[in-house]
Amino acid sequence: MPGLILKLAPGERFVANGVVIENGDRRARLNILTPDSNVLRLRDALHPDEANTPVRRVLYIVQLALAGEADVAEAKRQIAMGIEQLGFVFNDPESRVRLSRAAEDVALERFYPALRALRGLLPLEEKLMAYAAGAEPRPQ
Repeated sequence: MPGLILKLAPGERFVANGVVIENGDRRARLNILTPDSNVLRLRDALHPDEANTPVRRVLYIVQLALAGEADVAEAKRQIAMGIEQLGFVFNDPESRVRLSRAAEDVALERFYPALRALRGLLPLEEKLMAYAAGAEPRPQ
């Protein structure tokens, strides 16, 4: 039974357990069989300059932990604190589920599922930021 499936474009790079790997000159499909492996496609990675909103800052710390570039204990502490703070703003039922799921995954050091759960908050955060700037009506 396959775990994570990566579909890679020619020349696409990803990080697996802290090692940068580049695909060859053909499309590839890889099955990551080891449970709880830390894998991040670099095209999905946030650049440090893009960590400029509350959700993106928490995502960036998750990404650092996932890529093996952060002390796991310190990253878990910072992510848990960030998720707690996000809970004050994202209090609709769907966001609460995402935050709860992300918190559980981080506690178990399952950073990829936490990353996916938190990414689901980005569209709502964008709407909230636009509302705060006066560009959109209040999101529901």
